[in-house]
Amino acid sequence: MASFDEMREAGDIETIWQDGEFVDWEDATTHVLTHGLHYGTGVFEGARAYDTENGTAIFRWEDHLDRLYASGEPYEMEIPYSKEELTEATLELLRRQDLKSAYIRPIAFFGYNSLGISPADCPTDVALAAWPWGAYLGEEAIENGIDVMVSSWRKYASSQVPTNAKTTGLYVNSLLAGEEARRNGYQEAIVLNKEGQVAEGPGENLFLVRDDEIFTPGLSQSILDGITRDTVITLAREKGYTVHDQATISRGELHTADELFFTGSAAEVTPIRQVDNVQIADGNRGPITEDLQSAFFDLVERKTDAHDDWFTYV
Repeated sequence: MASFDEMREAGDIETIWQDGEFVDWEDATTHVLTHGLHYGTGVFEGARAYDTENGTAIFRWEDHLDRLYASGEPYEMEIPYSKEELTEATLELLRRQDLKSAYIRPIAFFGYNSLGISPADCPTDVALAAWPWGAYLGEEAIENGIDVMVSSWRKYASSQVPTNAKTTGLYVNSLLAGEEARRNGYQEAIVLNKEGQVAEGPGENLFLVRDDEIFTPGLSQSILDGITRDTVITLAREKGYTVHDQATISRGELHTADELFFTGSAAEVTPIRQVDNVQIADGNRGPITEDLQSAFFDLVERKTDAHDDWFTYV
């Protein structure tokens, strides 16, 4: 991925929507004593817009917005803009930057006023940004897969903090796991939950294929209820596969899987070829993974008319 400065020089990014106004990229600033900076009290989303045969379209935007607002609820964070206002601002942001495809980042956080742990006196600030972003784990990863390790860091439990909210501060858990993997020569990590069962990746949900059936950890395993996860489950069932979407997967089952793959708004559908230096099957993208990849990309590129209600056209 190019740096933001490189994208600015190329003219790919110029504008951010911040608290109701479009501002130049370099002017989208916040105070160093912002509550969200000190305590991680923010919620965010990551969505993609695709350059489809029917024009630029945001994939499952309404679902992403619903989750953004739901993520704020445990923190009593009231987002001071309607979903309709954020939608129109996002569409205009894509138009102003002439982005045919993009990664979109909405974020809401407790802003500047006081620095007690309680954010009661702090405003909720909201921003929207969009930029070009190719394959999150690398272009070759989509076909060839990636090597991962099981991290020594565990996923926090829902009894500790909300696991189904995309909270900014909680992503230090993802950072620790992912950076540990990269230091050890892997491209990504898998995290276990506190019970030692498979949870997910640092920013992805995980799927396992065994005997032509598909398994993915359930919400009780401390995972995020991923929107791409739900998409792949839907597509797999439409294609006739048996999907166990509340599975409990042990660490040992990873090594004996027929296929493994990640899903996520950024990662899309990415095969896993090795776990802890143990090759998965023949080390290549498996046939079910490839089948679901094709179905996913046909869908988001609108090569099929299916699920048109999942798309918001610019």
